[in-house]
Amino acid sequence: MGALIQFVYSWGILLQALAIVHFIRRRPDSFWLWIIIFGGGLGALVYIAVEALPDLGLLRQSLKVFPRRRRIGELESAIRDNPSAGNYEELADLYMEEGKFDRARACYTRSISSRTDSLDPFYRRGMCEIQLQDFPAAVEDLERVVAKDRRYDFHRAAGLLAHAYANTARPEEAERLFREVTATSTLSEIYYNYALYLAMQHRSEEARHWAGQILDKKPTMPGYLRRREHSWFRKAKALLKRLPQRA
Repeated sequence: MGALIQFVYSWGILLQALAIVHFIRRRPDSFWLWIIIFGGGLGALVYIAVEALPDLGLLRQSLKVFPRRRRIGELESAIRDNPSAGNYEELADLYMEEGKFDRARACYTRSISSRTDSLDPFYRRGMCEIQLQDFPAAVEDLERVVAKDRRYDFHRAAGLLAHAYANTARPEEAERLFREVTATSTLSEIYYNYALYLAMQHRSEEARHWAGQILDKKPTMPGYLRRREHSWFRKAKALLKRLPQRA
């Protein structure tokens, strides 16, 4: 115990600096900032143990970027000699993980032929098209997927199709599909997109309800899930701030 106290006393300022940097990057609950500032080195150490150390798993995931980029280089070379559908689809998946959605879409297109019966390349190309704001193309791909499997990827395909409908001036179809998927799915992405659609329709109270549904999940979530859902919590809070206040 004495060694711990000595460590906290000696490295308190450094611990606080590290904790604040992590807090700024991850934006957990705001009460942690007060614990870091007023709790000194001990408060910072508690924060690091509870919030920062579990993020080491996320750090390990981020380190996968180097072998992924090496594999991309290998596939780009291999495709020159063997432009097979499998090589193009694997390369598309890697581009998508890198956030290079235009390249990923082009590779998915090259992997699809008249004999392609797998839904996955159409589904993933539709996801890329949504990221590229090409919603009409996304509708075409996602309709193909949902027509064959309405529950594809735990209803995410249907939720993305509803989002694409909402952005192609097809509100009735968007409304019907959003209602269907939210009856069974609890994906924050679907809730958020539904809230966006309702805000576009000037239905602020309903939009508030669905954005609030995302935040309501937070207290009962284990820590690793809260970290995974962090971006959706942030988006839901930002949307609630933009919506008109309740009368």
